[in-house]
Order: sequence, then structure tokens, then C-alpha cells
Amino acid sequence: MTWMQWFAVFLAGNIFHWLMYNRFYKRAGYPSWYAIIPVYNLYILTKIINRPWWWMLLLFIPVVNLLMIPTYWFQVLEVFGKNTPKDKILTLLTLGLYIVYLNWTQADKLPYRPQHDDKETVLGVIVFAVVAATLVHTFGFQPFVIPTSSLENTLLVGDYLFVSKLHYGPRLPMTTIQVPMLHDTVPVIKVRSYLKRPQLPYMRLPGFQKLKRNDLVVFNWPADTVHQFFKAEKGVRKPIDKKSHYVKRCVGLPGDTLEVRAGILYINGHPASYPDRTELKHDYIIKTKKGLHFSRRQLRRLFDKYHVYEWNAIKDGYWANLTAKAAEALKTFPETDTVYMALDTTKGRMFGHPEKWSMDYFGPIYIPRKGDKVILTRENYPLYKKLLEEYETGQPLTYNKVEWRNGSVYINGKPVKEYTFKQNYYWMMGDNRSHSEDSRFWGFVPWTHIVGKPVFIWFSKDNVTGNIRWDRVFTTVSGKGKRVSYLWPFVIFALLAWVVWPYYKKRKKNAR
Repeated sequence: MTWMQWFAVFLAGNIFHWLMYNRFYKRAGYPSWYAIIPVYNLYILTKIINRPWWWMLLLFIPVVNLLMIPTYWFQVLEVFGKNTPKDKILTLLTLGLYIVYLNWTQADKLPYRPQHDDKETVLGVIVFAVVAATLVHTFGFQPFVIPTSSLENTLLVGDYLFVSKLHYGPRLPMTTIQVPMLHDTVPVIKVRSYLKRPQLPYMRLPGFQKLKRNDLVVFNWPADTVHQFFKAEKGVRKPIDKKSHYVKRCVGLPGDTLEVRAGILYINGHPASYPDRTELKHDYIIKTKKGLHFSRRQLRRLFDKYHVYEWNAIKDGYWANLTAKAAEALKTFPETDTVYMALDTTKGRMFGHPEKWSMDYFGPIYIPRKGDKVILTRENYPLYKKLLEEYETGQPLTYNKVEWRNGSVYINGKPVKEYTFKQNYYWMMGDNRSHSEDSRFWGFVPWTHIVGKPVFIWFSKDNVTGNIRWDRVFTTVSGKGKRVSYLWPFVIFALLAWVVWPYYKKRKKNAR
């Protein structure tokens, strides 16, 4: 839906608001026509139910308003003496129409008591706990867990993160009807946790940082269109904010030209540079001298030190997924003959030109920038087709028909020789270059798909051994030098707060 269509819905909602509440307004001492004035009517209704004025702001926040609208219904029932379980159930089952019935048949006779019981109900406490959590989850910080090895050794499987949505700016929910804080599927019953429509147009609040090269980024996986609540379904297209979450490193910015040569990433013709804590991994072949082998104890000590989880014995040596430091350490072993990177040359799997490119020999490829004008050719058509079909429409769940025929690109039946891009695109790759399903496989990440920036590891557990990685608990994701844990300062602060808070409350009570 467009913003104009949503504005029409907003106006229609005000008419329904008048039908639902106009006589209640009059019974509370306000003119009934107040009920049809947009926004002001919500302010007056909030005064009628004797709640803080800022409650009305929550009615304009997608997803949160799904909780606040029934809350307002129940508050109206309470102050007008219709607060029985029967009244509440009828209101919910009729989606508020029961209040319309009361408004036109009983509002003039109902008592108006705007005072509330000081004791909050269990349901009320739960609702506002969910509202608060949803606000933090949507606009502040969201917890994630690292499920795969694609960012080893920078982020490890079993790292539990807080992802900041404030850095790049919180994105407003586009899927308006969904279960709060459930991304894709309702647990246990395994059904979809949202309705695809209606959708809000894309909108993002201002952030305090631009997305920079080498930032670790959480984003909605652009290629997530065919898997839905554990079932493969041909042709399924998900809303942007309901696509699966991925976390990768942003190695290519809008306007960059990117290439992978012999496993080495090049940006604008130069080898890529990385932040201090980056530990790239590749597959290596380790050849041992004739008749010699490493002892398992020897390997285990080195592999534990460098977080090596994938390795195997092969003829005359070993295959292992290593960092450059681990590879250099292996070269110092007396049993070692040679250590070299195992380069992938398999064709047929990659984005863009699968007939020519592989994981370790990829590109060059240009990353579109907002405002760039490109001439569409047979060569770049496979690279930009998905962008033109889905990401450049300007509306969620709206798609262009894009095809190549008669030597030209056709968009919705019209030939297009050149095209100006409407948004920025980014290139994401995992630090574990040999074991990462990233942009090399599925292409560009649009700005609309960016979710946030991982900032803090609050817990970390080795899923193989079951051991807690204490050196990673309460550490920052980015930064220079060795990781520093803030666990003990936090524990000391929490203990002090636990001891001091009761004393402070007692002193404040005595002062009264």
C-alpha cells in the first residue's frame, strides 16, 4: 500500500472512531464531534480513560498498536462500568464492534468513573512488558545468536549478540500485522507469525553512523523467497522485514568495483584491508614429509588455540579450515612439507555469471550507487535483473516484470536502454571465505534490507564441547587489540546495586 492509501485508511479510521465513541465523549463531558477530529480525538480519549497523554503515541507505532488498541478498548469499558470478563470477551470476539453497540444503546446511561484501581492486573503488566520489549526490540537492540561458521574466527558459532538498530537508524516495521518479537514462525505449532498484507512503505529513522566498509552487519537475506516455516514452497515471496536474518561483513560499498582473485579480495583494484580483530579463514592443504604425521595431541593443541573446528586427514597430509596465523604456525612443525590455500574453481553455483565464476575467482563486479545511471547490456543483465525486478519498485511485495528480448531489457513490457538506480547496494561476505554463503552466491544487499550492527557479545558457548567461552562473555564485537571482558565490572555493579537499592528505598520512605 502507498502512503496515500494509508492516509485514506487513517481518515476512514477516524470515521469509525466517531461511530465507536462519540456518545462516550458526551457522557464524559466533551462535545461528541471531538471524536472525529484526527489525532486530537485520541488525545481526548486518553484523557477520558485517565491515562498519560503519551499513550496515544503508541497507537501510531506499527505492531505496538496491535496491543494498544485492545488496551484502549478495555480501559473504556473500565471507566464506564462495563469491566466484566463477558464484556471483554465480547469486545475481542467482535473486534471492537461490541463497543459500537454500547456507544449507540447504553452510553448515555453508563456511569463515568475515571479513577482506576491502584493494583495493576496481571494481564496489564504482561501487556506493557510486551509493549516495552517490542519497542526496544524494534527500535533499539535485538538479541541474535551466531548459528553458522561463516564469520569464524571473528564471530564464533554459539556467540550471543546484541545488535544495535540505532547505528544505521531503526527501520519501521513494514509488516503491520504480526506477533510481536516472533520473526517468522510461531513455535510449537509452526505456522507463519504474520500476515503478508497490508504492508507499510519502507521508512527508516535517522541513525548516528553511516554503514562503513568492513562493518559487521545484520540484514534480511535478499534471496529468502522460497522457504517458509520449515517447508520449501515454490514461488513464496516474503516481506522484506520477514526475510531471514544474516550477519556478514560489508566488504563492498556503493560505487565500488569488487573482484576475488585466487581467494584474495580486491576492492577498486587494491587488496582489501581489514580491522584489527578480523581473522579470515580459508581451506588449506597441509602436506607432510614422507613417512611423517602429526600427533593428534599436537594438532589438538594448535587447533584449540586457533579455533579450528573443521579438518580431516587426506592422502599425504591434511585438509583444514584455518586462519593465516594457524597456517603459519603449521609451517613451523618439523613434520610439515608444504601448506597452501585450497582454491575453489567449481563453476555453476555463483551469482551473476555462474558459467565463468567460482568462490575464489569472482568478478569484477560493480556495486550500484543511488543515482548511478547504467547502460543495460547482455553482460550486466544477469547482475541487475533481480534489482530491477524486486528492489527498485519502491513498494514492498510489488514486482516488475523484467526480461531480455530482441537485444534489449524490457521492464513491464517497455524497452529500457539505461537505468538510474533508486537506492544504494552493498556486498556482504563472511570471514570464513571457503564456508560462507554470501553475496558471491546471491548478489547485492539493498539498503532497505539493512537491520543493524552487532555491538556486544553477552554470552558465548562452544556447541561442540559445551564449555562457556569466558574470554568472549561481555566483550565488544568491534574494536582494536585483544578483546576485553566487562563481565566482572558488571557483576560488581549489580551486587552494589542489589545491596544499596533497598537502603535507598528505605531512606526515601523515611524522608516522607
